[in-house]
Amino acid sequence: MTKKEQPLAKPAARKTLTAKELLQQPTELHLPSRHNATLEEVVRRINAHQELQTLWRVCNVTAVDRLHMSDHGPVHVHIIANIALKLLRLLMDKGIEPNVVRDYGLRSDDAEVIVVLAALLHDVGMSIHREDHERYSLFVAEPIIKELLMGLYNIPERTVLLSEVLHAIIAHRAGGHPLTLEAGIVRVADALDMAKGRSRIPFEAGEFNIHSVSAAAIESLAIQAGESKPVKLRVRMNNSAGIFQLDDLLRDKLSGSGLEPYVEVEAFVEGQEKKLVDAIRY
Repeated sequence: MTKKEQPLAKPAARKTLTAKELLQQPTELHLPSRHNATLEEVVRRINAHQELQTLWRVCNVTAVDRLHMSDHGPVHVHIIANIALKLLRLLMDKGIEPNVVRDYGLRSDDAEVIVVLAALLHDVGMSIHREDHERYSLFVAEPIIKELLMGLYNIPERTVLLSEVLHAIIAHRAGGHPLTLEAGIVRVADALDMAKGRSRIPFEAGEFNIHSVSAAAIESLAIQAGESKPVKLRVRMNNSAGIFQLDDLLRDKLSGSGLEPYVEVEAFVEGQEKKLVDAIRY
């Protein structure tokens, strides 16, 4: 989550779930493994991991119920994990080498494990508090990462992956400075959970400002191989107010990520512009 995200209007009261009920509502992660057997096993372990499943839901209690912010639970992190994996593969398809390969001689499959784990764990510190949650995420995530990787790597390799995942987690914060391709990917992916039905949350909750209106203007996001750069982000809008969403959130995450030479952004309004607001009164 970025520093520029705005609180939502207070949601309607809903039934409080017990810890037992939270455990009974697991969210299954689906990722295209592409014959990456290690990633497949990590995903299998994640889907069976009650502690992590519960942590994601606790994060949403903090974010949505207590702070009236947008989703930071299982749906958000699953979207980010899929986006991060797609970005990494598009870059590797163009010959861009992940740092874990270049610096440690590990495999591209291991880079995929890193970006997926970092994406899934980047907000777990929200289970403690919103403020400084990126730092809290480090010590909440560390034992979970070790557990998920146990038996899949020897100790030196597991230590490298642990360090790389934790680096990507802390580097996603506002003003963070990613030092690896993998961390830069997670940082940018975190800003791309903006497709219709996601970006519209604050607007439909009755929060009328430039942040919510511009978010409601985003219809869809396509991530594909680029023409002038390896990755192209095509953002379809129903109103040109969506430009603010891109400039305010995406540009901030892309800047300093290390991905600037590799990503092009195209935003367009398809058809007639939709009127989002009739009037605003103070």
